[in-house]
Amino acid sequence: MKVLVTGVKGQLGFDVVNELEKRGHTAVGVDIAEMDITDAEKVNSVITEVNPDAVVHCAAWTAVDAAEDGANIPKVRAINAGGTRNIAEVCKKLGCKMVYISTDYVFDGQGTKPWEPDCKDYKPLNVYGQTKLEGELAVAQLLEKYFIVRIAWVFGVNGKNFIKTMLNVGKTHDTVRVVNDQVGTPTYTYDLARLLVDMVESDKYGYYHATNEGGYISWYDFTCEIYRQAGYSTKVIPVTTAEYGLSKAARPFNSRLDKSKLVENGFRPLPTWQDALSRYLKEIEF
Repeated sequence: MKVLVTGVKGQLGFDVVNELEKRGHTAVGVDIAEMDITDAEKVNSVITEVNPDAVVHCAAWTAVDAAEDGANIPKVRAINAGGTRNIAEVCKKLGCKMVYISTDYVFDGQGTKPWEPDCKDYKPLNVYGQTKLEGELAVAQLLEKYFIVRIAWVFGVNGKNFIKTMLNVGKTHDTVRVVNDQVGTPTYTYDLARLLVDMVESDKYGYYHATNEGGYISWYDFTCEIYRQAGYSTKVIPVTTAEYGLSKAARPFNSRLDKSKLVENGFRPLPTWQDALSRYLKEIEF
């Protein structure tokens, strides 16, 4: 199978390419230098020339706070919504599968009930969530052979993430304040890549939620476990989002994602986030 992967220099795209190659598939990784997804003509020419069996679309604007700046909004929309539509249109023309990576941010994050993948009660709180939702809708409207996979709290080897930030802060601070009223589950890109390739190898299309197993936690809980496994003595102080108060973009309080559809459709769930964290710390040779 030949698969084109966008965002190959990011955390997830990097791991998806490795997983595809490990299984003997042909992986064609592209980033902005090879294919600016906001350029419809370029997207058409590159994907048509590759003529893949599937496209795994990992590229996105993910700087959530920067997306709120008025000057950035047209660019964020051009990438997350327009770029996704450009790719979906070529997939439709070629008849190939498409995997679109989306986010818990398409929901408003209210309540405590886990969000189900086929829930259509969209109320994004910020520009990032709104533009990712627009990308989702473009894929679902244009294609039949699609997987829309919502993830949350992503970490991987290739790039910046919460774990790396907390490790760096913990080295130089005796105490750290972390919010305890935003609840979800981390997603290790190495584990997610395996699932995404499982999906591409199937025809069980539709909406899915995918994070690691191990239960729902707060960022405070996550930080405590990061420091425990890393052997740090840094004290973690729980605070509310309002007390923390640094974010430009509103964040969802409830990022619990219901992943039961994975098992129902025969996919293997991701390992626990605690196990993923342990493997990740070894991988980055911490």
